Parts: sequence; structure tokens; C-alpha cells
Amino acid sequence: MASQVLGLEEETGPNPGESELAVNPFDGLPFSSRYYELLEQRRSLPIWAARFIFLEQLESSPSGVVLVSGEPGSGKSTQIPQWCAEFVLARGFQKGRVTVTQPYPLAALSLALQVADEMDLTLGHEVGYSIPQEDCTGPDTLLRFCWDRLLLQEVASTRGTGAWGVLVLDEAQERSVASDLLQGLLRDARLGNLPGDPRVVVVTDPALEPKLQAFWGNPPIVHVLGETGRCPTPVYRDTVPTDRVEAACQAVLELCRKEAPGDVLVYLPSEEEISLCCESLSRDGGSLEDQGPPPRVLPLHPGCGQAVQAVYEDVESGARKVVVTHWLADFSFSLPSIRHVIDSGLELRSIRAESQVLRPISKCQAEARRLRATGILPAPEALMQALEDLDYLAALDDNGDLSDLGVILSEFPLAPDLAKALLASCEFDCVDEMLTLAAMLTAAPGFTRPPLCAEEAALRRALEHVDGDHSSLIQVYEAFIQSGADKAWCQARGLNWAALCQAHKLRGELLELMQRIELPLSQPAFGSEQNRRDLQKALVSGYFLKVARDTDGTGNYLLLTHKHVAQLSPYCCYRSRRAPARPPPWVLYHSFSISKDNCLSIVSEIQPQMLVELAPPYFLSNLPPSESRDFLNQLREEMADSSTGSESPSTQELGDACVLQ
Repeated sequence: MASQVLGLEEETGPNPGESELAVNPFDGLPFSSRYYELLEQRRSLPIWAARFIFLEQLESSPSGVVLVSGEPGSGKSTQIPQWCAEFVLARGFQKGRVTVTQPYPLAALSLALQVADEMDLTLGHEVGYSIPQEDCTGPDTLLRFCWDRLLLQEVASTRGTGAWGVLVLDEAQERSVASDLLQGLLRDARLGNLPGDPRVVVVTDPALEPKLQAFWGNPPIVHVLGETGRCPTPVYRDTVPTDRVEAACQAVLELCRKEAPGDVLVYLPSEEEISLCCESLSRDGGSLEDQGPPPRVLPLHPGCGQAVQAVYEDVESGARKVVVTHWLADFSFSLPSIRHVIDSGLELRSIRAESQVLRPISKCQAEARRLRATGILPAPEALMQALEDLDYLAALDDNGDLSDLGVILSEFPLAPDLAKALLASCEFDCVDEMLTLAAMLTAAPGFTRPPLCAEEAALRRALEHVDGDHSSLIQVYEAFIQSGADKAWCQARGLNWAALCQAHKLRGELLELMQRIELPLSQPAFGSEQNRRDLQKALVSGYFLKVARDTDGTGNYLLLTHKHVAQLSPYCCYRSRRAPARPPPWVLYHSFSISKDNCLSIVSEIQPQMLVELAPPYFLSNLPPSESRDFLNQLREEMADSSTGSESPSTQELGDACVLQ
């Protein structure tokens, strides 16, 4: 079999002068000139030398499992899937296609774009991808890249391998929950007992190789040597700059003025800083006209969507590419043209299910980023916290399995708390508004930078809603739709047009999903007094874990679930109101970031009585000791006493909601 597949490569990989009539065996069309250009680059990758060994092991592995271990930047993520496609082609596609998992959706999309280009195939036909809110595959798809959580859902629902004959688990060292579960399910199922003679390829960096080797029972291993002789050049600063965005921009401009050859990769901690850096570099790039064409500045983060393709596109002759990113570039984004890395040395790390902390990376991590670093294992305490939160949301049963409610929540491509709020909106007759809010919170969470001028600030204030940021997001979406999805309208208000378009698409998909699983819908009623209360109830039903209380009346909020003190985000509508506007005493928030400002993002005022009515009683009892906990438990007792003997109207109104808990 290996020799047959090698013969295929000889057929698909000649030089243009050797066989001008060579055709692509996957679609039967002649190869383009670009195919041959990319083929030369592929042959120069460190992993190319291991191609024959890999195909032999894939064919002959007794267990059906092959472990590939190699340094970052060696070409594993792009070449292994293509070789697996050749393997199933030699089988005549009679035993399934190729599925490749990635721990992050944008990495799956990016790899699909790059591999389709290298294979000279059409994206969405022979090569496709499956990520939340987007399935770009078809009946002819033979190579599919997908988010590992989506594949886990497929495997769990079909109780088998599904349509794949070769499964590539990429970035296994990232240890995502879905990737670990997939490996556990497949090992326990024993591939030899599954129909179709399936194969599993586990791709990792050398650090995790011994554990994976023991886990899979000593499968054959293909070792890939790292690249030698050419590495991007990191730039280290001895002093910590007061403004890291400005410092990163100055470092890029300095490289451009020196006319140092090669593209630049810039690491910053957050999407907000990425946007600010890109705007600054685009604005100041005009001052480099004497050094040739201005650099092409490209952001790389989960909100980029298909715009990530620009990272791989060729630029005009002489122009430099500057890619500004964060941790996402640590996974499956090998950019061969990068010669310089500017690293802020900081990253946002999750410490709880809903919280992030800004912390320095080690010098070892910074050094690894030269070669596209391998990432950090999730902290065990974060995983335990996530399970505890799922239990509070009633998504788990007494055995730790998904409850009936948890099964429904898992159908939605949303965070569990947001999915719970959307499901609760069916009880409170505000589905239309919650659909909009779920789409906006996922794809276009408001403003990400300060207004550039007074006019822009005034236009933004016109979109703010008195009930807080959540209702403001709904108002932004409705105004965007009324504008005809106008790009200029978004630019005048500092809104991300592409993100709003994505939110519109996601809203439609969520609506289709609710109709498919036959959940009740409701008519639009945004703005009415009843709808305002109903929307708050739906939000509290899902986000009771994310509530904070103003402890002193000055905007210092104590988070109920842990004793962090935080302030409202600079972009919160409560902060933009004219004095003497007082911050709300109790708020519900969407996210919390422990950085220099300790910010709560996407905030709306709630009443503590509503929290007591809708949150599980044992959640309130388990809160850390604080005045807020004592107040809520006292309020619960008072409300219970007042309802003794007869059910209060508010309790009757919320009776159905208790089913969700």
C-alpha cells in the first residue's frame, strides 16, 4: 500500500516541465502553476523527509494508531492531512474519508484554506471545514478540518466512527477536553473492533510524546526533526514599556526603517490591543514610503473569520506583512515568511470558567513562539470549576453525566450559561430578543476601542439602552439591520462590520436549530416593560454565576463567586453616562478579565430579588462568606416567609422556570 501511495505522489508532484498534462487525481483537472510553486515549498519542510515512513506506518500499524511527534513549524499540520488523503484515495474511498480536528475553530478554518490551496482543490468541495455556525463541506468532501468539540458530538451521537476512515487528532499536546475525550472513547472502543478498518493519527510535540505513547499502548511513532538554519528573530526588551501597544508598533516601524527583510509576527495579550495595534500601524505606515510599499497589517484572532485567509495570501512585490495576534498563532499557524517575532511577553490565561488573568509568559515560552509554540495545558482547577458550574446550571445528573437539560444545552454552539439563558427565554416569552443577544455576545460583543472623535462618541451614545449593555447590544443589532448592513454605518460608530454580519448569520442558524428541536418561539417585543423584565429573568437564569455587587457605591464590584474586586469596562454604557449617574448596585456581567483594570465586560443591572428567585438555593448557600451572601440568604428567608401559606404572584410567574434548574 505504501508503495502505491508513493506512486501517487510521483504522479501528482512532477515539475511543470516534466509533465505538463499531469492531472490532479482528486478532481481530475490539470494542475495549476501555483500548485508546483507550493509543492517546492512543501518539499523544503522538515516533515517531508518522514513522508515515506509515515505512510508505511499508517498502513501497517497493528493497532491502527500512529503517533507523530515533531517540533513546531515543521509542517505537521498541513502535510499529514494531505498524506492521509492520498492514503484513502489509494483505498478508493471505500473505507471512509479523512477528518482532522483542531482545538480552535479558526485554526481549522485556516488550515482548510491553506491545504486546499496546496492541493489545488476547491474549498467546500474536495476540502472543507466544520466550525460553529459554519459548515463548508459537501458530498464530494474527502478531507474535512473540524473543531474537536463538533467531532466529539458526532462520535457521541453515532456511537461509532461516522464517515471518517482516517482521523487526525492535531495539537494533542493542547489537551483540550474534547481531544482527550475523543482519545479515551476511541481507545476504549478499540479500532480493530470497529467496521471499516479505521486509522487514527495523533499529532503532538515531543513534550507529550511519552504519555501518549503509554496511553495508546506503544503505537509506532514517526519523529520529525525541527527546522535548522532558519528561525524567526525574536526581539527582547530589557525594560517593561508603559504602553505595550505603542512599544510593539515602534518596534515594527523600526524594523521597517532598517529594511530588515522578512515578515513580522507580533504577539499581544488581547483582541482589543490587537485592534489598536493594527489601527496604529495602518495609520503610521504611510511614513515609510521612502522604504518602499507600506506594510500590510493583518490581525489574527478568533473574530477574523474567513479574513484569516489574508495571512497566507501573497502581497505585492516588496511589501512586508505584519501579522498581529495573540495565543491563537501558537496553534497550526506556521507562517514560513516570518523572520521577526515581537512578543509582549504577556498572555490572558483562564483561571476560572468565567475569568481571565493577565500574566507574563516564561522566556522558554517566548523562545518557543519563534517556531509557533505548543500552548499550555489547562489547569486542573479550571476544569473542576467548569464541572461545578455545569452542575449549578443543572446540566449534569447525580452520576456526572449530561442531564436531559444538559443534552438540550449541548445542541447549541454556545457557552453553557448563554445556552441556558436562551433556553430560559422560551419560558419567559423573549426568544426573539435572546436570539439576537446570543448571536451578538458570540460574534460581535460591542465596542472594542475608544471613540476616535466627539461625533463618533455621540453616535455611540445614541445606541445605548437604559437597561444596560445587553439591551444595548440588541439595539445595535436592530439598528445595523435597519441600516441595510451598511459598512459605512458601522465605521462611523466604531463597530466591526464583519462581526455584525457574522452575528446576523449566527442568529439565523440558532433560530433554525430551535425550530428543528421544536422549542417554542415568541414574537418580537423589545422595548416593552414586560419584555424588559422577561429578558432580565432569562439572563439571570443562565448568568446567576456571574453577578457582582457594588460594595461602596463608587463602582468597586465584588464578584459573588470569588472575592475579586472589579470595575466596569471603559466601554460600559453606565460609565459613559453623564455625572452624577451612580453605578448600579447589583449587576450581571458577561465576562471578567483580571488585568490592570480588572474589568467586567457587558454589564446590566439586576435586582437581588430576581437572583434569589431564579438561582438554585444550594448555589446561594455555597457562595464564599461575604456581606452579599448574608444579604441574599436573608432575603431568601424573608421571601419564603412572605409566601408561606399562599403562592405569591411572582412565584407563580416563575414556577415554570424552576423546571430549568
